[in-house]
Amino acid sequence: MSDLQDGGRPHRHETGGGHTHDSHGHDHGHAPHSRGRLARLRHQLAHFATPHSHEAMDKVDSAMETSRQGMRTLWLSLGILGVTTAIQAVIVMLSGSVALLGDTIHNGADALTAIPLGIAFVLGRRVANRRYTYGYGRAEDLAGIAIVLAIAASPAFAAYEAVSRLLNPQPVSHLWAVAGAAVVGFIGNEWVARYRITTGRSIGSAALVADGLHARTDGFTSLAVLLGAGGVAIGWRWADPVIGLLITAAILLVLKDAAREVYRRLMDSVDPKLIDTAETALLEVDGVQHVGSVRMRWIGHTLRAEANIVIDPDITVHQGHTIAVDAEHALIHAVPRLTAATVHTDPHAAHCRPDPHARLRHHSAASA
Repeated sequence: MSDLQDGGRPHRHETGGGHTHDSHGHDHGHAPHSRGRLARLRHQLAHFATPHSHEAMDKVDSAMETSRQGMRTLWLSLGILGVTTAIQAVIVMLSGSVALLGDTIHNGADALTAIPLGIAFVLGRRVANRRYTYGYGRAEDLAGIAIVLAIAASPAFAAYEAVSRLLNPQPVSHLWAVAGAAVVGFIGNEWVARYRITTGRSIGSAALVADGLHARTDGFTSLAVLLGAGGVAIGWRWADPVIGLLITAAILLVLKDAAREVYRRLMDSVDPKLIDTAETALLEVDGVQHVGSVRMRWIGHTLRAEANIVIDPDITVHQGHTIAVDAEHALIHAVPRLTAATVHTDPHAAHCRPDPHARLRHHSAASA
């Protein structure tokens, strides 16, 4: 078993360790030596073209850099949305537009989501310890929950005001100012959305991507305010509160998308293509005869993996250890954002009688 820890602890590998693995009806014959030599040569060329180190300091520097990117994005987003919200709030007081009120409240709530995300990025920099053995990256998932709650709470007041205005119509003044505030809201939100989504995907932060999607919909709701101002200008007094209700509905759609994104991360969901990539990389490692189960999970914005591989039972422990190290190395190269992998080696089942995993089956059955 290969376990590369972020703290740079030595590897520990075992052959035939106490883990179950999936058996598939594949040909488990020895991998041709020519294939192994070609795979090793390709890997060495790739390693030469993109030199790097897997030492602990490199991993810490990478984690710090992603946190710095996240914090930079949050500070800029907070500043831009803060200015946007302030401008819109002034126009709300002058005009009495309930549609613009809803947009202003939502923009303010979106700006404030930078606070839990910022706390999460700071916590994520802390090193793993004996209590939090995987580190503090899960703080981002908790921040994602806070963002979803903020999205859920923000439309309530706006919806109440919109219904009140429908029942008790009131005039809306300074329509050109309302239109200008709507345009400002769209530009500010779209810029923030693009920046958050780009950074979130770059560093692997689901919470930041969800926040970017949130901001993007805010931009379109700002354009809806522009339509409401146009309706009022031609005498449709009901246009302003109706647009306010439409904004509320749009926020609920954002809530659905953001909640799904955060739910998947909390449930350790990964893109199945990453599993395909990992399996392909493992099969190209010299000495790997078959690949069993491959599992991955996000810890903050980095990935960790577990994989079972089948090897020749007649090789030495040292040779099995070498294959496990090569397999882990191949995974780190092949899978983006993967920082560590645990590789479990199993001997070919056809050469193992009795099955060394037989004593574990009743534990698997009890947990099923």
